[in-house]
This record gives sequence, structure tokens and C-alpha cells, in this order.
Amino acid sequence: MENYFKDIENKLAEKINCEKIEIINNSHKHEGHKFFSAEKYHLHLKIKSLYLKSISRLSAQKLIMNILKEDLKTKIHALEISIE
Repeated sequence: MENYFKDIENKLAEKINCEKIEIINNSHKHEGHKFFSAEKYHLHLKIKSLYLKSISRLSAQKLIMNILKEDLKTKIHALEISIE
């Protein structure tokens, strides 16, 4: 799991100038939900980035989602994004 989260950080850092990236695994909070799968993560992504703050929130989120689009198909069920 730690290696996977590091991979996510690396993917984002390659495409976006970020001062800090924090990934919080909230999967345990969703175990009782109807479509819960232990193979997919519920993540909270906290990014500190002057670049992302300089563009619209929608554009920033679209950029992040585009970078992680393959992960969203295979390994990430839910993604909460906070930009500082």
C-alpha cells in the first residue's frame, strides 16, 4: 500500500508543481457500504500547490483526475481532493 501511495505522489509530482502531497487512506470508514471493495481505495488527497491555487478549482480537480484516470478505473473507488 505504501508503495502504491508513493506511486500516486510521483505521478502527480511529475505533472504538477507541488510543495506538499499527503494521501490519507479512508477506506476503513466505508467497509459497510454497499459497493465497498477491499481492492479499491477511498482516498483523501491533500495537495499544497501554488500552481493549483492559481487556476480554477474545477480546472485543478480535472487535472488531478486526468493524471490519475487509470488508477480511478482500477484501484481508487473514491477520491476527495483538498487544495491548499
